[in-house]
Amino acid sequence: MTGDPLPTGPTRQPPGPVGRWFARAPRYLYRAGLGRLLGERFVLIEHIGRKSGLTRETVVEVIGRDQAFLEVAAAWGTESDWYRNIVANPDVLLSTGRRRRLVATAEIVGSAEAADVFARYRQRHPRAARALGKTLGLPMDDEAAMAAAVPVVRFSFGP
Repeated sequence: MTGDPLPTGPTRQPPGPVGRWFARAPRYLYRAGLGRLLGERFVLIEHIGRKSGLTRETVVEVIGRDQAFLEVAAAWGTESDWYRNIVANPDVLLSTGRRRRLVATAEIVGSAEAADVFARYRQRHPRAARALGKTLGLPMDDEAAMAAAVPVVRFSFGP
């Protein structure tokens, strides 16, 4: 894993039980073979548990993309289980839209580049960016502050 040292920032509380249920709902769509209904704005990440060695899954929003990669924000910070798992083992499988189980490798993006990722995201999806900033209690119009508080992970496709 490369990039700047892990971002530090205000501790954000993950959602409560109802929020967790809504956050997990997209995973059930993927499991039912209906992930394509979510389009390309979301990605199912299959990663290996750092302690258990078992396959784990999480669905997150894609905030940047190219032919060779997808970028996502670790909204709940460096203590998120999925984030800690991909730091320990960056080899993952991704499913997004109609594409299933693409082999990819995770890399933590440096803070200067992460600020650019947040700026592009805010340009393409201004309402979603405002909602993300509000949810996290962070100023989405200040990309440097977002990048300092929220890690960005780039998943590069490869063999």
